[in-house]
Amino acid sequence: MRKVGIIGGGNVGATCAYQVASRGTADVAVYDIVEGVPAGKALDMSQVGPIFGFDGRVTGSHDVSIIEGSEVVVVTAGFPRKPGMDRMDLLRKNADIAKASGEAIKKYAPDAIVVCVTNPLDVMTWTTQQATGFDASRVVGMAGVLDSARFSTFIAMELGCSPIDVKAMVLGGHGDSMVPLPRFSTVGGVPITELMPADRIEALSDRTRNGGAEIVKLLGTGSAYYAPGAAAALMVDAILNDSDRLLPCSAYLDGVYGLSGMYCGVPVHLGAKGVSKIVELDLDEAELEMLKASAASVASGIADVQSLGASAS
Repeated sequence: MRKVGIIGGGNVGATCAYQVASRGTADVAVYDIVEGVPAGKALDMSQVGPIFGFDGRVTGSHDVSIIEGSEVVVVTAGFPRKPGMDRMDLLRKNADIAKASGEAIKKYAPDAIVVCVTNPLDVMTWTTQQATGFDASRVVGMAGVLDSARFSTFIAMELGCSPIDVKAMVLGGHGDSMVPLPRFSTVGGVPITELMPADRIEALSDRTRNGGAEIVKLLGTGSAYYAPGAAAALMVDAILNDSDRLLPCSAYLDGVYGLSGMYCGVPVHLGAKGVSKIVELDLDEAELEMLKASAASVASGIADVQSLGASAS
């Protein structure tokens, strides 16, 4: 059986682990720093196998060597922002975690494709890639898959249609500067610009940009994990099955869209070798300016990490 490693056994990591294991395509090894938690969650998941009929083996440990030999490693470990923490405090803590995760992957899973989920996502994907020393094509961030799913959900709610028929596209950094693209978002192949007025499209775009914050506010404590975990699992499937899915992901940019030296959400071909190709859409002037503004925010975050001395470069 093939193997997927997950660094971070919290809600997102555990949800991703369950989604991957339930497909029966790979064994899953979950690492978390808290002793007992990853092993306990792994045992609980394993006991679902006889109920739903899957045989993916799930193990957990507080020893990171459990990821050894993984073909794909998903990084979800990180701190949520807490009262009294400023942005730089959070960036420092999560950059240190991303760096340590990258070093562990380099040691125990040197041939793996890496899927990063830790926030701030695009910056942490860059930090992890720097720590692994892997070719940038082998390190990819989960951003647009989740953001596009949120946009699709809101479109389906607005139109009263099945979400299965909605295909949305969201680019840019994974944050409030992300760029929903109505022209490239469709229902049954029909652009949503033909199905609803501009003011409703803008309202849904704004809701998408604040999709994570909306869930945090409703929960009171904690943040989203079902959809983020599922989005990461979808990317794992694309890699393990070498299905060459066209998905919006955070990928390293080296000149496309006029952007270089950073990770940012763009459409990519995702398969067994990671990102094999970046698709450069024919964006209009306004769309391109929004993408560049979003990328500038990511570049600022990368500069902050470099100033903290947290990167491995």
